[in-house]
Order: sequence, then structure tokens, then C-alpha cells
Amino acid sequence: MDGHIIKELEKKLNEVQSLQELDEVRRAYLGSKGSLKLLSKQLGNLPIEERKEQGKFLFSLHEQVESLLNQKEQDLQGIEEEKKLREDAESIGFTPVKVGHLHPITQVIRKMNGIFYQMGYSVMEGPELETDEYNFQRLNVPLNHSARDMQDTIYIEEPNYLLRTQTSSIESHILQNFVPPFKAVIPGRVYRNEKVNKSNHFIFHQYQGVVVMEQTSLKDLFGTFTYLFRALYGEDVKVRYRSKYYPEVEPGAGCDMECFNCNGKGCPVCKYVGWIEMGGSGMIHPSVLQAADLDTSKWMGFAFGLGLDRWVMSKYKITDIRSLLGGNLAYKYYEHENTI
Repeated sequence: MDGHIIKELEKKLNEVQSLQELDEVRRAYLGSKGSLKLLSKQLGNLPIEERKEQGKFLFSLHEQVESLLNQKEQDLQGIEEEKKLREDAESIGFTPVKVGHLHPITQVIRKMNGIFYQMGYSVMEGPELETDEYNFQRLNVPLNHSARDMQDTIYIEEPNYLLRTQTSSIESHILQNFVPPFKAVIPGRVYRNEKVNKSNHFIFHQYQGVVVMEQTSLKDLFGTFTYLFRALYGEDVKVRYRSKYYPEVEPGAGCDMECFNCNGKGCPVCKYVGWIEMGGSGMIHPSVLQAADLDTSKWMGFAFGLGLDRWVMSKYKITDIRSLLGGNLAYKYYEHENTI
């Protein structure tokens, strides 16, 4: 049903030409007499267990509908602002001058979102202020676990409230709140008490992915990575995988790409090894699934966390991560594809 509603809405939005028309569509879906309101009223007639499952589904559907409507509103506002500029301009052939472009991180996020959307993934987001439970414990990192030393955490109120150190925290929420099977990706900012240099920053970005199905394997994970690398960097991209430990997966694998700056010869960007670590991944640890009350005899999955800043740097040949979050607005203009 959700696919039918979303497809119907997308078709209507393609025909919308003004903010007034958009407001009518918004009321038809989200208004007091809208279709989603009518669906929510029907929940009371369902058995408790089915009501719970349908409630989660309806919440997700509401978020998707609202996101599509908000995006269309932004597009229409941009069109109307440009139209007003042209109407107010003097009759000397005035043409609005392009004075900016999307940030490279935003460009890459949109590109990656489009790639995963084509593979059937949902795009989600979550809180940057997290609890210890969702950031660590539900990811198989209990109190006093040595893996906590791998991440120098910035606490708001120790020991329970912190700035998320990884987008895996949103994976914890997804596993708890959604009924499998599902595939989702989550781009976002993360924070660690790091010393700032050319390759590290205390604010950086990750791109998380989580898949839970009845049957899946590392073959599916590596196939997903191969498709993503080639879509972003071309068919000739060189990638390798290494066995690596991460507490939330078992087995775990790190993925590296040949350094864009030295083509594998070794340089300061890759710390003279010829390869850049682009992220970590693996099969979701049974303890992580059990923490979300998922039956491990029925469900399995894989997850990955990509160092998004490094994907941006590799895409646009940026050699210093500090330039991504610095105050210098004089970015080179990056031409981006229509799919971004």
C-alpha cells in the first residue's frame, strides 16, 4: 500500500505548478480529512499486535509523504523567486548571476542517495544527540568494553548522553522500530574528540547502511560496494577488502580504494601506503539483532559505515579534510550530474 500511495503522490507532484496547488495536495494527504488521517483512524479497529505493526508502517509512510511535499515546496519556491527576479529586473537584458553551488559533501550525499534508491533502499536520518544505549550498548559494545577506546567520545552528560560517534546509532533505532525485511542508508554528521589535521577532524561525516533479510551474505555486501564504487569513480576503480574487527558485525571487513592522489605509489594523503580506507562493514552480529528482539534463526543482515568525507575528497581530489568544514567559501565549482 505504501508504494501505491508514494507513486500516486509522485505523479501528482509532477503535475503541480504552484504553491497553491501544492497546498491542496498537502491537505489531501496530511490534512484533518486527508488519506493518511483516515488510515490512522482505522488503526483502532485492528488487533493490538497488528495495530503496532501498522502504526510503525504509517509513521514511516507519513515521513516519506512529508519529505516529498517539502522537497516540492523548496523547488517551487526557487522557481517563484527566480521568476520574481526576472519580472523586477530592468529592461536591459538582466539575467540572474549564479553566485554559488551545493557543498561537495551535499553533492556526494545526493549522488549516493540516488544510487541506493535505485537499489531499493530507503534514505533515513536520526538524532545527533544520542544515548549510550543506542550509540554503544545495542551495537554489542557494553560498558567497560575495550572497543570504546577506539572512539574518543564527546559527552554532553557523562555517562548517558553524548554526541553520536557513528551513524551506526541510527541502525540501532531502525532495528528496533521497523519490521524486516528492509534496506536503509543514513548519511550524517558524527563527532569524536580527535586532533584536527589533514586527514582527521572532530566533526566528520559517515554514510551508514543496514540490510536485514531472511537470506543474505557477504557476497551481497561486496556486490553492493562494487556497484557503488564504479557508479561514483568509474569502471577502472581499484578496490580491496581486508578482514577487520568491528564489535557490531561478525565477520567484519574493511574496504580500501587506491589513493586518488598518488595512484598507489604512497603520499601524505594515504599515509604512504597507497590505499585509503573508505569504510567498514560486515554481517550484523547476532547480539545486535537480539538486542532489537529479532529472531536470529529467521533474520540476518549486513551493515556498513563509510567515511563520507573521504569519499568526497576522492571524488573531487581534495587533499585536506579541513577545507570541507573551514570558513573559506572560495570552493572550486564542481560540475555535478543531473542525478545529483
